This record gives sequence, structure tokens and C-alpha cells, in this order.
Amino acid sequence: MDEQRTPKEGSQSITDWLGAVWRVIAIPLAAVFLALLIGAILLAVSGANPIKAYSALIEGSFGSMKTLGRTLAKATPLIFSGLAVALAFKAGLFNIGAQGQLLLGAMVSAVVGFSVKGLPPFLHVTIALLAGAVAGGLYGAIPGALKAFTGASEVITTIMLNYVAINITDYLADGPFKDTSGGNIVARTPEILESARIPSFGEIPTGFFLAIIVSIIVWFALWRTTTGFEIRTVGLSPHAAKYAGMRVAFTVILTMVLSGFLAGIGGSIESLGIVGRYQPGFNTGLGFDGITIALLGKTHPFGIIPAAILIGAMKAGASTMQFNAGVAKEITDVIQALMLFFVTADMIVRKILRTRAEDGEKITLSGWGQ
Repeated sequence: MDEQRTPKEGSQSITDWLGAVWRVIAIPLAAVFLALLIGAILLAVSGANPIKAYSALIEGSFGSMKTLGRTLAKATPLIFSGLAVALAFKAGLFNIGAQGQLLLGAMVSAVVGFSVKGLPPFLHVTIALLAGAVAGGLYGAIPGALKAFTGASEVITTIMLNYVAINITDYLADGPFKDTSGGNIVARTPEILESARIPSFGEIPTGFFLAIIVSIIVWFALWRTTTGFEIRTVGLSPHAAKYAGMRVAFTVILTMVLSGFLAGIGGSIESLGIVGRYQPGFNTGLGFDGITIALLGKTHPFGIIPAAILIGAMKAGASTMQFNAGVAKEITDVIQALMLFFVTADMIVRKILRTRAEDGEKITLSGWGQ
């Protein structure tokens, strides 16, 4: 007969669970707090009222259903770029190319959105989304293959491929796929058809719910499937994974393909659900912000969601803070950079919190020096 758990044992397990949760969230929370604190000092030095500035930031991002919708619209592609970077991290890879993969996804989905006609809305949206995701995945396969077969650092190759993607999409938007209606002179594609638009649920963008679903799928794939186990094992030790009979090269390529696939979806949603076309400049920095979000969310699919909402809120409320409190819009970029600094230089934060890193919290990047 099984022994029943005593109240003391039950309380101990709850305490252990709360302690584990705190160890996970302590560094990101401290990083956000320290960044906001230093941001307040910078605001005060510049002559602005920090309380008024932060109040305006909150008002512009969560003050109404409309501003909440704008925040979630900003956060949606950020969730996907964060997932893309985090998934690569799990395999010990640093995918700095999420920006290029996102841009290609945004361009391809926009082309499908305005050129393919006669499809019912659900089918048109699905095909356009998948087209953009596949474009991002195929682009991610390039640095993955170079890493697997030649040992080329994915850090270098993805950085270079970002510039290739930027120039390709700029050329397409100002060349073969340029919008010529009404004598337009701006580099952009035509508007996507109504059947390709991702609708909103009231003020809330439907793409946000898709981002939540994909986050759950990524979590399930990483921790509940054999492929996910192989990805995490390769990230922890490629040599041990190879010794155990795992296909390290295949796993590296697959991870980069899936990472690019996720970034491509983020770009597709930006074109189909927010901008309504592809236009250079509207997607600037979304892929790079994924690095901040992945680190702030501790490279966990569920941690990425609040991290993306936080960065999305800062982007959505920046203009309100600028107009209502007379603060330069760039101050939000400074705060975001400080968050990234404190998360990556977590030794400083750990000294403040007097905690030490657990083995499971460390991020191993096989792309550096291996």
C-alpha cells in the first residue's frame, strides 16, 4: 500500500517548486527592474519626469483596448523571432539571421497575398503564411548546411545573409513587385488582397493567438518528442550526442530550418495581418529584437511570450511617452539595450541577488570556438 504524503512533505514540495520558479524568473525580472531604474535616472538627468514618462508609456500600451491591441500587434512578430532565436539556442546555435529570414518570409507572403487570386480567405491566408514560413526555413537551411558540412560559424554566415536578404527584398520591392498604382514612387509591393488578410478579433490581432499556439507547439516539440531531445542534447554536447548515435549534422540543419521557419511566420504575419503589404523599413529590427526576447525569456517558449509583450509595449507606448512627457522616442531603445545587457551580463545581477547559476540555466553555443 502506497504511503500517503504528509502535509509537511506537501508543503516542502510546494516550497521547492516556488524556489525553482524564482530561480528561473529572478534574473529577467531583476534585469527589467534595473533597466527601468537606470532609464528613470537618464530621464531625470535629461529634464523629464520619470513617473510621468513611465505613466505615459503604460497608457500608450495598456491604457485601452485599442492600445492593448497595438501592443499585441507589436508583440506578435516578436514572439516568432524570439522563438526562432531560442530554438537555435537549444541546439547550441546563435541564429543572428532571424532578421533576414523574417524579411524573406514577409516578402514571399506579400507576393502570394497580392498575386494569387480566386481563393477563399482561409485557404489564401494559409497558403500565404506557409509560403513565407517555407521561405524563411529554406533561407535558414543555408547557414545550417554550412555549419554542418564545413564547420562555418553560423554567427558569421547569418550576419552576412541578413544583408543579402535586405538587398534582395529591397530590390524586389522597388523592382519586379513594386506597386505602380496611382503613380506610386515608394518602394513597396501592392496591397495584399482582402482574402489574404489576417483578421482581428475585435482590437486583438488574430496572429497573437497563433503565436501562443505555436509557442505551445515548440515547447511540446522540445520537451516531449525525440527530435526535441536530440536538439537539446546536441546543444549541451555535440560530441556526446554523436557518441550516442545521434545525427548531429542533420540536427543542426533541421534546427536552423525550423528556426528560419518560425522567423518566416513572424514576417508573414507582419505583412498579412499588420502592414497589409511588404514595405522596406516596416520590419526593421524585428529579427534582431528576437535575440533580446529569447534571452529575456530564458530561451523558454513560455518565457518568450511575456518578454515579447514587454518589448511590444515599449514600442507601442513610445510615441505616447514622447508626446505626453516630452521624452525622446529613442529612450525606449536605450532601456531595451540595458535589459539585454543585464540579462547577458547576469553575473552582475546575480551578485545583487546573491544567487548562483544552475547548470540548466546556462546557454551553450557550439558556434563559438567549436
